[in-house]
Amino acid sequence: MFKQSKYDAVVVGSGPNGMSAAIVLAQAGCQVVVIEGQDTIGGGVRSSELTLPGFIHDPCASIFPLTLASPFFSTLPLEQYGLEWVNPKVALAHPLDSGGPLLVERSLEITAASLREDEKAYRRLLEPLIKDWERFRQDLLGPLPLPPRAPLTYTRFGLSALFSASGLARMIFRSPRTRSLFAGMAGHSQLSLNTPGSAAFGIVLGVLAHAVGWPLPRGGAQSISNALAGYFVSLGGEIVTGLQVEKLEQLPEYRAVLLDLAPRNFLRILGEQLPSAYCRQLEHYRYGPGVFKIDYALDGPIPWKDEACALAPTVHLGGTLEEIVSSEAAVNRGAHPARPYVLVAQHTLFDPARAPDNHHTAWVYCHVPNGSQLDMTEAIEAQIEHFAPGFCRRVLAFKTRNAVQMEVYNPNYVGGDINTGVQDMWQQFTRPAVRLDPYSTPLKRIFLCSSATPPGGGVHGMCGYFAAQSALKRLLR
Repeated sequence: MFKQSKYDAVVVGSGPNGMSAAIVLAQAGCQVVVIEGQDTIGGGVRSSELTLPGFIHDPCASIFPLTLASPFFSTLPLEQYGLEWVNPKVALAHPLDSGGPLLVERSLEITAASLREDEKAYRRLLEPLIKDWERFRQDLLGPLPLPPRAPLTYTRFGLSALFSASGLARMIFRSPRTRSLFAGMAGHSQLSLNTPGSAAFGIVLGVLAHAVGWPLPRGGAQSISNALAGYFVSLGGEIVTGLQVEKLEQLPEYRAVLLDLAPRNFLRILGEQLPSAYCRQLEHYRYGPGVFKIDYALDGPIPWKDEACALAPTVHLGGTLEEIVSSEAAVNRGAHPARPYVLVAQHTLFDPARAPDNHHTAWVYCHVPNGSQLDMTEAIEAQIEHFAPGFCRRVLAFKTRNAVQMEVYNPNYVGGDINTGVQDMWQQFTRPAVRLDPYSTPLKRIFLCSSATPPGGGVHGMCGYFAAQSALKRLLR
């Protein structure tokens, strides 16, 4: 199974963080093997024909602004290994019941002007971060930056990010339409939008739309994982698939192990070997809401009430600020909203090869309480029909996964939590435990490199990058 009996490093998990860790170590001259429990690599960044032959769906991650923003990924020659980006000039559409949809374009100026009375407020919020983007992204996508590379910019961001999304939107925007747009972006956080710090997500996703766009990889999310794997193998790395690691005795001899695992799975494998105080911290690690996911095969494009929604690969269906706040608050107190905040991606409008001629796909999910098994199909389709009458008549086939099934698909998504842990102000920088080096563990040769470490969820690879740097510093250099 393994080409060698001994490696410098073994990486368990081939998601973007596991592959990033493996690449950093291989670049440093280490002999590295990646072990993946599934038959295909990628973790949450995969593609497959979930519904009908010829329809390519992304089961998890699907739109990738953080991938383009990643300071590490931007150094890799992934285009040489088949990765091609599709980056439309309109990143996001947010339809409302009146007044037409709000569109977030790559151009800050065009987007701000479309917000009319909120033009100046929108620019004041985002423009300084965009102008200092190259330094700001280093602070944003890292552990707690002390000191930050862009101290004035990061402080400016931090002062706004401390607010709740609902509070900041009401404080700085006059128009209910602009407030709704901001709520839709902040809703990606999976936090209640009344939670302090939830504003950070709305700010960051707005900055990303203008700094790098909200792109999709041509051919599906699997293209990203395949490119990472191709480059890793070119460095002499080895990948083994179809091996579920239940104990470290299954591994070949190693100097260091990096685990792309949620804390619960880390404890399952290593709990008996860990100090009780560290175990208690991991046992109290908090997981957030789950998701209910639907992938559709369609006989035509989504029939939006307003055709401008077809200009964007991502559409937020949540309505007003008040409606989105209500929906996300219900989820965070353990309830299932009657009118959920729904995220839609329509890849085939921009990448038609993902479906047979004149056919389309739709990628859809809403938030649900952690561990939910409730079927949200009816509620989701009612929300889509509200903004796109006749949608259900275009459905040829669909595949659903509730929150529990999402965890079965990817064990790092505990209870369906695709961020591998709550990302509020406290747990953002203390994940998964309070340690000066959050990637190290009390076991000298064992490291964590999953999204349960800073900077948290999203396809950016920085958790793996920093974990590999920790391993190199402590053991391998």
